[in-house]
Amino acid sequence: MSEHRAGFVNIIGNPNVGKSTLMNAFVGEKLSIITSKAQTTRHRILGIVNGDDFQLILSDTPGIIKPAYELQSSMMDFVKSAFEDADVLLYMVEIGEKALKDERFLDKIKSSKIPVLLLLNKIDSASQELLEEQVQHWQETLPNVEIHPISALQNFNVKGVFDRIIELLPQAPPYYPKDQLTDKPERFFVNETIREKILIHYKKEIPYSVEIETEEFLEDADIIRMRSVIMVERDSQKGIIIGHKGSALKRVGVEARKDLEKFFGKQVHLELYVKVNKNWRSDSRQLKRFGYNN
Repeated sequence: MSEHRAGFVNIIGNPNVGKSTLMNAFVGEKLSIITSKAQTTRHRILGIVNGDDFQLILSDTPGIIKPAYELQSSMMDFVKSAFEDADVLLYMVEIGEKALKDERFLDKIKSSKIPVLLLLNKIDSASQELLEEQVQHWQETLPNVEIHPISALQNFNVKGVFDRIIELLPQAPPYYPKDQLTDKPERFFVNETIREKILIHYKKEIPYSVEIETEEFLEDADIIRMRSVIMVERDSQKGIIIGHKGSALKRVGVEARKDLEKFFGKQVHLELYVKVNKNWRSDSRQLKRFGYNN
């Protein structure tokens, strides 16, 4: 039998550096939602890439921040765990960045005993002079890492990084069935798709005060019926989410349904409701219920 490689490859970095874009490019499916707003990713999301002789288990993590409330602390716990179980660590930065939002994570990278690839992203927007200056900066800051300039959005050098990761994986049998794409249940992707539309269409604090819970997911041969609740922290936010005569909520529902039909490959019927769940972001019991603090 030929050798088989398998391992866990975890992606870390500041908010909005392109972690989710890279994850989706590797997996070939939209598992992580992507918007231009910081803190789009809240959970650790596994994406599994299988080949005949390898299984690559990718982990997208929330962008590194200094936590301001309980939800953000839980998000940073997901990042800390990414250091503990990785076979290869991908540290993603973008052109112009010189440090992590929390320096303690940089110290962890410096002392890492596993291979670390520093992915210098968004090089399509940089001059050659700036690129060379950035490479030199990171070589001096983190002499223990391999530096790979990429553009995740333009798919530049993504294949080269992927091949290098496979070379670094330990010899091991697959950890998951070869036809499995992720560790998350279907309802998780319903919640994330709805949350993505809220991140796109609402401003200021609204997207960060929202959590989604899918209460019903009934699948028949040709249609999936879903009922999801959008939770907000205050009554005033509920009115904003719904909009004039329900127009804003309807737009979220229509756009989410279209994406979910593509994701599941069948017709979707989606019902949306809005509820007030006061201060859920600071309530450890609520956070546990929503999959944080585990």
